[in-house]
Amino acid sequence: MHTISRRRALGILGATAAAPLISAPAIADTKINVGALRFTSHAASFVAFERGYFADAGLDVEFKFFQAAQPMAVAIASGDADYAVTAISGGLISLAEKGAAKVIGGALSEEVGIDGQKILASNAAFEAGLTDPSKLDGKTFAVTQSGSSFHYMGAKIAAKEGVAVKFKPLQKVGAIIGAMKSSQVDAWTIVPHIAKPLANAGAVHIIGNVADYIPNYQVTTVFTSAKNAAEERARTEAFLAAFAKGADDFNAALVDKTAGASAADEMVKLVHKYVNADKPLEDAAPSIINGAMRINKGAAMNVASIQDQLDWFKSEDLVKDTITLETLVDPSYVGTI
Repeated sequence: MHTISRRRALGILGATAAAPLISAPAIADTKINVGALRFTSHAASFVAFERGYFADAGLDVEFKFFQAAQPMAVAIASGDADYAVTAISGGLISLAEKGAAKVIGGALSEEVGIDGQKILASNAAFEAGLTDPSKLDGKTFAVTQSGSSFHYMGAKIAAKEGVAVKFKPLQKVGAIIGAMKSSQVDAWTIVPHIAKPLANAGAVHIIGNVADYIPNYQVTTVFTSAKNAAEERARTEAFLAAFAKGADDFNAALVDKTAGASAADEMVKLVHKYVNADKPLEDAAPSIINGAMRINKGAAMNVASIQDQLDWFKSEDLVKDTITLETLVDPSYVGTI
């Protein structure tokens, strides 16, 4: 936890900063679509579904899977998905500016003491001298799209090192993995459950940690349509409460490791249904275990980190300079960290 120092962030929070954890209201059985990526970082939703927390909250959930953040934001705005968990992107911010989307909670976070996202170098780039992030000058850096979280991370790393990189949009995570393996791009950042297996297989080299460049980074958020946030409060609270319960189970089993070995084994089996499901459990388990990062308790938001991301998108002219934190975030549902 850390103190939010920006006056603007404090202004938006008001009394919600000390808000208690959300609780699920009683609602009738309601069908919803939930957007997700097949990443360990989305495990809270998977746990809430598999253990019946969504059902207990009156929600009949169907997952819609995506391969990048921006298309997920579009799906929320169009009504193809009701709730989603992914990184803040230029597309999401622009949709919020149009009154189509709202961030309502926090999910994955970088935290001191927990192994987080990695900075990778391709084999060819590493052999040519890219052995740490200070040597990124002039190198190609893979992103899904311009204005994605990969773009944000790469730019923050380059700025801190005082180097210039060339961003290469490849649309999908799978395409980036292929490009890294074949050394068509030089560098990338990604969550540990993907980074570590690639490095262990000799396909890439890990050359740094994102947390060293963006401490306390709110990597992913929970978001929905502005209409849902404003008009479907009971349903939205029910979703967040079930999601938060799933996060508690995940953190206890694989992050804090307070639930015991059997609980950890059960959690790995559960997550494996959605992550690296094409691999045998014994092959997928190490990356799921080693890739476990904190999912915020109570879906709390790190508003200072969200503000920093918004400021960067504006500084790069990727979104309108007039967009405020109030435009992007509805702080009424959860507390803050």
